[in-house]
Amino acid sequence: MYANAIAVPLIIGGALKLPKDQIAFLINADLFACGIATLIQTIGVGPFGIRLPVIMGVTAVAIQPMLAMAAMPGVGLEGIYGAVIVGGLYGLLIVPFVGRVMRFFPPVVTGTILTMIGIALTRVAVGWAGGGAGTAEFGAPGTLAVSAGVLAAVLILARFAPGFLANIAVLLGIGLGYAATFALGWTSFEGLGAEPWLRVVLPLQFGTPTFHLVPGLIMCLVMTVVFIEATGMFLALSVMTRRPVGHEDIRRGLRADALGTLIGGVFNTFPYLSYSQNVGLVGLTGVHSRWVCASAGGIMLLLGLVPKIAFVAASIPQAVLGGAALVMFGMVAATGIRILAQIDYARPGNRDALVIAVSLGVGLIPIVQPLFFRAMPEALQPILKDPILLTAIAAIALNALLGTDAPGAGHPMPETAGESDPAGIRRERRGPEAGSVRQER
Repeated sequence: MYANAIAVPLIIGGALKLPKDQIAFLINADLFACGIATLIQTIGVGPFGIRLPVIMGVTAVAIQPMLAMAAMPGVGLEGIYGAVIVGGLYGLLIVPFVGRVMRFFPPVVTGTILTMIGIALTRVAVGWAGGGAGTAEFGAPGTLAVSAGVLAAVLILARFAPGFLANIAVLLGIGLGYAATFALGWTSFEGLGAEPWLRVVLPLQFGTPTFHLVPGLIMCLVMTVVFIEATGMFLALSVMTRRPVGHEDIRRGLRADALGTLIGGVFNTFPYLSYSQNVGLVGLTGVHSRWVCASAGGIMLLLGLVPKIAFVAASIPQAVLGGAALVMFGMVAATGIRILAQIDYARPGNRDALVIAVSLGVGLIPIVQPLFFRAMPEALQPILKDPILLTAIAAIALNALLGTDAPGAGHPMPETAGESDPAGIRRERRGPEAGSVRQER
């Protein structure tokens, strides 16, 4: 949880060129809100919370859209927070109609969008690995060596370390790279002494959120995609924990995701949603108690009150983050590919490969040729410059036109965008408690 919680503020803060003390505050607010959202989801508050062993955090799906917002003129952090609030409100509004909305997002659409998000995020990872795009020392041999060392450490730990250490390979790789750059004298802790040991995180400390049309629409799209991911994850957890999950359970879980996102916007942080990676950890450890996840949420909340720890995290050099980001962001693309692998391409009349090919090609246009749409109206530029929005629009339209999984075709919802066990789901559905799981799927 901690690795992802510190990564997103470092990404967004770096993109906005924020000073180190403000990035440290973003980290504190992120940890604090992450803890609150996890407690709501695991313990449950009225109609909110599925009460399963779920961890909440900033989904990687939201990173590239927020980076795109940060690059839009006049948006800034306040505009990002406004978009997050819009996304949270949108999530709360669509929960009763979630089945009708999600029929427009079969695996061919969600998998294509997630794949493009991973591809777009690669630009960020490569910029970090070189030491920061646009800097005078970009691509220096020493910088590349540190990034490569971090990447190698993550891969070696993931392959050879025992269970728990393998699960935190990214965090350990960052720690090893941080130690190496500290030994090389690349890290400065100037200003650490001025940070207090304890500081309460208050709402709207970065200012009043502002609201813009395109960022709001982008965040609504993000919420729709992660709702699909979360639904599959809830079903997988119900099988693992042998607790039947029905329609109302799913709605409570999705309401908690929407409320967590709303809390993120109010506390000047980011959208908080259920981590699908948590499915893999529950399966690996065999620990099915939601109170373990609730305790983790409490720890994160307390860490969010200690600015000195956040300041140290904010001092991590970009070269260190770059090596780890190649793994983290690449996994987003891998998640999309995993969803696309569920499609039966050999099915008679299946044109999903054509939908994927054209959608990815359209989405890649602003990445491979940023000036391609320069003659188009200025009002359309925020959409035409965003590879994710272009991919989503193309995938939804082409699926409706060509796809065998078009709205109304009755295609089942994807298993999950995380590390679930589809075979385990199929086996469990034969058991006595399979009724509600089968009904929900």
